[in-house]
Amino acid sequence: MYSEAFFDQGVNRIGTDCEKWDGMRERTGDPEMLPMWVADMDFATADEICEAVNRVAKRRTWGYTMVGEADSQAVCSFWKRRHEVCITPEDVLMAPCVVTSMRVAIQSLTPENSGVLITPPVYGPFFRSVLQSERKIVESPLKQNAEGRWMLNFKEIEQKMASSETAAFLFCSPHNPCGRLWEPEEIERLAEICMRYNKPMICDEIHADFTYDGKKHYSLMRVEAAKDIAVMLCAASKTFNLAGLQQCSIICRNEDMRRKMADTIQNSGIISGNAFALAATRAAYQEGDAWLDALISYLTNNRNIVMTHAGEKWPNVRITPLEATYLMWLDIRALGLDQEEALKKIEENHVMVNDGLFFGELGRGFIRLNIACPRKQLQEALTRLDAVLA
Repeated sequence: MYSEAFFDQGVNRIGTDCEKWDGMRERTGDPEMLPMWVADMDFATADEICEAVNRVAKRRTWGYTMVGEADSQAVCSFWKRRHEVCITPEDVLMAPCVVTSMRVAIQSLTPENSGVLITPPVYGPFFRSVLQSERKIVESPLKQNAEGRWMLNFKEIEQKMASSETAAFLFCSPHNPCGRLWEPEEIERLAEICMRYNKPMICDEIHADFTYDGKKHYSLMRVEAAKDIAVMLCAASKTFNLAGLQQCSIICRNEDMRRKMADTIQNSGIISGNAFALAATRAAYQEGDAWLDALISYLTNNRNIVMTHAGEKWPNVRITPLEATYLMWLDIRALGLDQEEALKKIEENHVMVNDGLFFGELGRGFIRLNIACPRKQLQEALTRLDAVLA
């Protein structure tokens, strides 16, 4: 049903108030620009999800909508089936998006002016979520090994988590933008450190479903001993291209921590009960497996096309091995261009990528490339990038 031809067809998003296409063209004034930046996909989502949304549309009335146990149960069933995570509906809080949920967790579980540890280069809202919550950023930078994989500095992480000034660890798993799929031993070791100092570990797992080569995401929630410090943030939005509907889940087994976050949600006036979002999310989690499996196969081929093209045409570009996400992290420092000059040249060739500096100062000399698009679009972007990267 969901063949290569389905994903090859893509979907025309121009004129839909789409940030990725319409927003880009408004800002640049360039009608030829190809968007290879914002982390959403240029594919039609699963028919089952579309049908669920259409059923809601046909009601012709959309009053206040309850979030019920069926919504939480759909989350639990999906995570059990796809990731071997055992959670109950009581463990689930609903929120509009993962970035909102980061702030809810930080503001609920840490004192004002305390430190929150992050591992840059990392998704830009990690920085903003800490600072705009009136907390301080504590950094333990990732380091690349000889194979190009980004690695954790466990000794430094423990030192910083041991400090009385650090109140929590905000972690990205799988990692955006470095495409790293963390090993079970790494997740367990991080959890052990947080347990040792009784400090929350808040884990953004929104990219959990994008893994390759038969490997599986290992969730923080599988570390049974960590139940009293673990908070996991997840959503169908990234996996099934539903970000505009605004729906995610906060998973926490610790009743006291969960109550504090629920209080913050209520006191902040955050509302989660969008009739379309709830229906789409339930359908995604209950009926989206066939579409998702076909998508991963398609993205695997897209990844391989980029690696082959880069190997033949871009001798001075080093691409981080893509183990997870659909976002490729390109080291362009050997080209000898400063960041602003590199991005200007790329945009002059009608391609929009993410500036590595969006992910912190350690992203200087890097760009992020979104490969979740039809193959024709990807190949055209690679050809255009040759003018700068070859």
